[in-house]
Amino acid sequence: MAAAPLPMRDGVAPSYLWLPEGQWPDLLSFLLVRFPDVAEASWRDRMARGEVRDGEGRVLAPVSAFRRGMRIFYYRELAAETPIPFKEEVLFMDQHLLVVDKPHFLPMIPSGRFLHETLLVRLKKQFNEEELTPIHRLDRETAGVVIFSRRQDSRGAYQSLFQQRVIEKEYEALAPHLHGRDFPFTYRSRMVEGDKFFTMKEVEGEPNSETLIDVIEQRADCTLYRLLPHTGRQHQLRVHLAALGIPIINDAFYPVALPCKQDDVSAPLKLLARRIAFDDPLTGARREFFSRRSL
Repeated sequence: MAAAPLPMRDGVAPSYLWLPEGQWPDLLSFLLVRFPDVAEASWRDRMARGEVRDGEGRVLAPVSAFRRGMRIFYYRELAAETPIPFKEEVLFMDQHLLVVDKPHFLPMIPSGRFLHETLLVRLKKQFNEEELTPIHRLDRETAGVVIFSRRQDSRGAYQSLFQQRVIEKEYEALAPHLHGRDFPFTYRSRMVEGDKFFTMKEVEGEPNSETLIDVIEQRADCTLYRLLPHTGRQHQLRVHLAALGIPIINDAFYPVALPCKQDDVSAPLKLLARRIAFDDPLTGARREFFSRRSL
């Protein structure tokens, strides 16, 4: 894809949109319908600053013609964003990879009410690297090791490790005691999208998710579990432990989705991506990274 006609700004790369089918008297009319939460004054101000452009870099105005198939670039902006009071830690960096220890509550990428307070934007701003891209993701509520690609020409080699399921991933979780099981054991189920937004659920059918569950430590009021997912379904570990009757401590989604806590960061989900290991596809060297956080 050709370079964007707008540069990265304060760690935020420009967003883009392909104009769809439809009839609109001008570009501003379309944008007001497409983005109902963005005020007309905001679009006019962005256009006056030259921050809405087409794929050729031409500045677009409110009265610019709406042309189906045209790609427009703009910066996403938020009127207000609550700071997240937890800091990421860089564990490793070479010319291809950046490995980071992510804190709880910090989203991976911009979405919804999060923009600057995301791990990707923080790192792009810190290292001034527009090509930085996460190779895999963790939930906002989950802390631990996550890997970013620094170069587009080698990104596919590392992404293929996750697609081929040859990455070793180890998690830790605090949850209630589980009785009547011999450890370790493997739990399998079929997971599909849930009835509520952004949740998953189990259904009858051939399993498509698998987790090895073991015990690290028995504590007075809970157990510290070691979890090795053999598949990578969304919320897999959270769903599996909830299905076993031992939901992860402070899980606001499973087994029952609770009201959104908004900016409350007082009760982190007790789930940690402890370790990632793999054979480097470029050098063949063994790579192993550990989180320095604890539950």
